[in-house]
Amino acid sequence: MKIGVPREIKTHEYRVGLTPGAVREYVAAGHSVVVETNAGAGIGVTDDNYRKAGATILGSAREVFASSEMVVKVKEPQPPEWAQLRENQILFTYLHLAPDRPQANGLLKSGCTAIAYETVTDANGGLPLLAPMSEVAGRLAIEAAGSALKRYAGGRGLLIGGVPGVQPARIVVIGGGVVGTHAARMAVGLGAEVSILDRSIPRLRELDELFEGRVRTRYSTLEAIEEEVFAADVVIGAVLIPGASAPKLVSRGMLRSMRKGSVMIDVAIDQGGCFETSRPTTHAEPTYEVDGVIHYCVANMPGAVPVTSSQALNNATLPFGLALANKGFAAVLENPHLRAGLNVYRGRLTSRAVAESLGLPYSPIDQAAA
Repeated sequence: MKIGVPREIKTHEYRVGLTPGAVREYVAAGHSVVVETNAGAGIGVTDDNYRKAGATILGSAREVFASSEMVVKVKEPQPPEWAQLRENQILFTYLHLAPDRPQANGLLKSGCTAIAYETVTDANGGLPLLAPMSEVAGRLAIEAAGSALKRYAGGRGLLIGGVPGVQPARIVVIGGGVVGTHAARMAVGLGAEVSILDRSIPRLRELDELFEGRVRTRYSTLEAIEEEVFAADVVIGAVLIPGASAPKLVSRGMLRSMRKGSVMIDVAIDQGGCFETSRPTTHAEPTYEVDGVIHYCVANMPGAVPVTSSQALNNATLPFGLALANKGFAAVLENPHLRAGLNVYRGRLTSRAVAESLGLPYSPIDQAAA
């Protein structure tokens, strides 16, 4: 199969769909790879590095899309990209379609087969292609919070860990999954006072054991969320419903009772965000203020550390990408985990969660492929 790797064009997105090491694996398996010139510049990789790995360098994204049977990216395709997709072409990338009707319409119109990293599953019921970026985003969330808390940035003027004799910042993490766990780990490591809310009691037990009592765990109810958020200096939104829009857990009205200069980091923004007042931001302009509360809602947080992120992502996606390259669409039909990742197939939505979020018709894959 011919694999294409275009340069990412989302604002301040420096990751790349395939590293040279991953390209070598595809080439060794008998596939050919074309890479847009300078696609790896954001991770310090040159065109010559890709050539040595066995790739062919093309001068434009248009050439890459036109000549590829499968396009491997990082972020969801932007309008100029989805316009270049075509029927019988496989797109393998993050999609986050639930809050993005224009992109969904573009993919449906193209007739392509779109497989979303974020809904591919594993034998343990996990999301193995989302997990590495969730780990990165969770850790970055605390760094972002530390910057936003500074007085010149509009924050309360707190140091997350405090100093001896001075109370540290109080950080509330809503969601005890991968993002929440890694955010809490970073916050605890800096000396913050940390609470984690989740609706799974078994998960709360696991977190209590993991952190050996260094964090407070609370079952997530409306009352618990209000109590914690009103007392917080930082709120991390880390809630995920695979494929679906994130639930809005902090309302606009709640902001009036929050501390002025407190910070909300919405890591769920790719899925629409879990705060009512969230809207996507970029690394160029990461924050805005509503009712005295600073919001950080960057939709591609791991793009800020592209070397780490690209390597971690490629490690996770490689086995699945090779399966698609080796068998084409048959790999989706044979592999239940890739099947879970299928969101769009020849003009039909094959993810129930996405279809319900968008209010569009859902076509089970057996029906769509018939």
